[in-house]
This record gives sequence, C-alpha cells and structure tokens, in this order.
Amino acid sequence: MTAGITRALAAFAVLAAVCGCTAHAVDADGKQPPVHIDVTGKPADAKPSGTASKSSSERSSGDARPAAEVLWSHGDKGTEVRRLQARLHQVAWLITAPTGTYDSPTVSAVKGFQGKRGLPRTGEMDAVTWQRLRKMTHSPADWELYPYGGQPAAKPDPRCMTGRVLCVSKASRTLRWMIDGRTVSEMDVRFGSQYTPTREGVFNVYFKSRHHVSTIYHTPMPYAMFFSGGQAVHYSSDFAARGYYGASHGCVNVRDEGKIAKLFAQVRNGDKVVVYW
Repeated sequence: MTAGITRALAAFAVLAAVCGCTAHAVDADGKQPPVHIDVTGKPADAKPSGTASKSSSERSSGDARPAAEVLWSHGDKGTEVRRLQARLHQVAWLITAPTGTYDSPTVSAVKGFQGKRGLPRTGEMDAVTWQRLRKMTHSPADWELYPYGGQPAAKPDPRCMTGRVLCVSKASRTLRWMIDGRTVSEMDVRFGSQYTPTREGVFNVYFKSRHHVSTIYHTPMPYAMFFSGGQAVHYSSDFAARGYYGASHGCVNVRDEGKIAKLFAQVRNGDKVVVYW
C-alpha cells in the first residue's frame, strides 16, 4: 500500500467519524453500495420544513379539532341550565320558557345555534358554544328565568309578620297570604309597567268585587281586592297567557285563578297589604 493510498484512507475515516457514518455490508459482488452521508443533523424520516406532523387520531379523522369541554347536556338540571335557556330565548333559538331542565327543545336550540356559527352540532353546551352565546346575550333578569312564574318567594318584609297580610314582593314577583307570621299560600304576581307603576307601601283592602270590570280600561278584573285608589289584587287572563312579557296598568295581577279564588274567599276588608322590594 502506497503512502498516498494510506493518506486517502485515513482522510476517509476522519470524514466518516465526523459525519456519523456507519459501516455498510458489501453486496454479492463484494462491492460496497453507495453511502449516503447526512450532514444536516435531521432524522432520516423528518418531514420537509413547514409540514406539521399530525397525531394518529388526527390522521385518521382528517382535521378534527379537540372536543371542547362539555358544561351541560341532555338531562342536566338546575339554575345554570335555566340561565342558559334564558339566553337561548333572547336570541330566539329557544321559543319555550326556561324550565331548568336540559330537555329535547334545548338540545335542538343548541344545535341550531351551533350550526349557524359553524360549530359542531352536538346539542351539548360546551365551553366554546357557551362563550359565543354569552357574547351575544345579556345576563338574564329574574323575570326572564321565570317568565311564567314559579320563582321562589322572597323573604317576607318585617311588616308582614303580624296580623292578616297580603305580602307582595316586587323582587321575587310573588304574593304570600300570611296570618300572624305564617304563610298560608303563595302565588305568582305581575305589576304595572314603568309608566303605570304599582305603588309600594302599606295599605288595607277597602273593597272586594268578584266580577269587577275596569271602568277605565274596560277589561275584566275577576276577584278584585282594592287596596290603593284604583289598584287591586286580581286575576289576569293575560298574565296566565303571556306571563311577564306583559304588564298591568298598576294592579297586582295573579295568574293562577284557582289560587286567587281561594284567597278572595279568605281575605276580609281591612286586611293589610304590604308591597315592597
């Protein structure tokens, strides 16, 4: 072996060490196949620059995105469900009043809302859908949560704790019929609009009229119990039909005819009426 050949072999060995080459087996003719020397430092199976590597689940399902966290779904119950239903009602996707139960109409409403905005139509209220819904709506008021009544009665005003009292809460939109601090019955009530507000304070029933008709508005006021001028507690068929989407002309409307019929039979002239927030 000449000195030149020796030097060439030594140089090749140094190059192999630097580039990380490995020994290759010879072929059937005793020749060594061509050697690929990678000097980039990248793994042999690396993707071309700019090509993202997908997980196996992504490769098998196209461009599927990770599912958002589900907050509420079919069968869930509670105040938070009632709130999301009220928001769906605000944007006219849920026509029925909030019930507090994530029922079939709610599922359909959520699917419609999701589809309109390019979200997966799961019918479940996930975190992404909830964020979009909140941005488009306002925090519902109590009357929106209970548009047809059913709101829990507020704590009685201290002025209601003695005697025979019609204890009327504007905050919870409820009436308690109380005798000596004990609640005999409860019912949903509705009040006047901002232009015809129901007066607040302490009053007394001064006149009862079972089949009364308003002389001003010419509308029926069954089971009327007058307590302040022309304002009375009475049954309202409009309240029964439209709930809190309507208002009275200042009277305290009751929507349950059966309950006010019993109340009318028990209340006497002179009984106290307390209207408070």
